[in-house]
Amino acid sequence: QVQLVESGGGLVQAGGSLRLSCAASGRTFSSRAMGWFRQAPGKEREFVARIAWNGASTLYADSVKGRFTISRDNAKNTVYLQMNSLKPEDTAVYYCAASNPIWVGEIATVGGYDSWGQGTQVTVSS
Repeated sequence: QVQLVESGGGLVQAGGSLRLSCAASGRTFSSRAMGWFRQAPGKEREFVARIAWNGASTLYADSVKGRFTISRDNAKNTVYLQMNSLKPEDTAVYYCAASNPIWVGEIATVGGYDSWGQGTQVTVSS
């Protein structure tokens, strides 16, 4: 298991930027793909972005492509989500997650991750 703690959320105006951080503990962090998800009130948790264990590949939801960037620093056991050009519809609780190493299904789904942080609130005002 990997323990995850998110930070960096807050209130920002539309068009602004935020950078989320996810600090991880556990020996397997550097060997796992990592993801960011978000959940708005009354909605299901949805995939935002994913990064391979070595940072060599990334995947984004269409709704954030071109605006958000996921990155990682394995030396610091940290994953980041840089969010630019924020929109009110980006308002949600954002969760960091570590991939399930034995998952063989779709990687952009909740089921593909077995460790989750507590979440950090992002609110974008119009």
